[in-house]
Amino acid sequence: MSSYERINRQVRDMVTYSLSRFELANVLLSLCGKGEKSPSDILFGAWIRADGSADPERLPPGPLPSIAEKLMRCGVRKGFSLHEISDLGKLLEFSTLSASAMQNWVKRDFKPYFECPGAGKKYSFDQTALLLMIDDLKANLDFDSIRRLFAILFQSAGLSPLSVFAFYSGMYEELNRQQAWDSLNTELLEKTVREQAAKTANAVPDLTADQREAVRNFLFVAVISVQAAKLQALARRYCQATLYRRNF
Repeated sequence: MSSYERINRQVRDMVTYSLSRFELANVLLSLCGKGEKSPSDILFGAWIRADGSADPERLPPGPLPSIAEKLMRCGVRKGFSLHEISDLGKLLEFSTLSASAMQNWVKRDFKPYFECPGAGKKYSFDQTALLLMIDDLKANLDFDSIRRLFAILFQSAGLSPLSVFAFYSGMYEELNRQQAWDSLNTELLEKTVREQAAKTANAVPDLTADQREAVRNFLFVAVISVQAAKLQALARRYCQATLYRRNF
């Protein structure tokens, strides 16, 4: 068995708690009073799912992460600290979100969006969604491009960052369900993602034709960026399997 295969088996055998981006978006929406399920239901469902068991009597595997337990216990919450947002990011697959990176974003790179926390001393749910989006988009885009896209979406079109995060995370989950990423045909993959982006954008109310096109293109970029982050994580695993097997 190769070193990579051993590491890959160890990763598969480890039972870890994780959320999909769409689940996290729904947690945030629920905290805003807009979700169909309570945060506790969503978070507990992810806990039960962690070992793939469908047995409702089986005890959940592994410990519950502290940030998930905190959200399951809390009644009312208006925002998160950067460290709490970092903890949320750690629950997402192939996310590289860190408190130190976010400090730079809120104080320098994206300062106009964070000049004052939107929830007292904490960052609002929309600001939380912005930070999650920056982490996803930086897999493919430079910060200037991200800032310009944000200006189109949030200043011109007047959309909320949390709704946009929910749009593309739901779209990514639907593409996963369709197994769209299994295609090695670039033209077919582009067509599939573009059609799903158009379908999602067309469901957004009160947009001009130009704004709708901008939303469609942003959704396309966002889901491709998430998939790029996934491939980068895979590349890092192969690199680690090589470096830790031999002393180069």
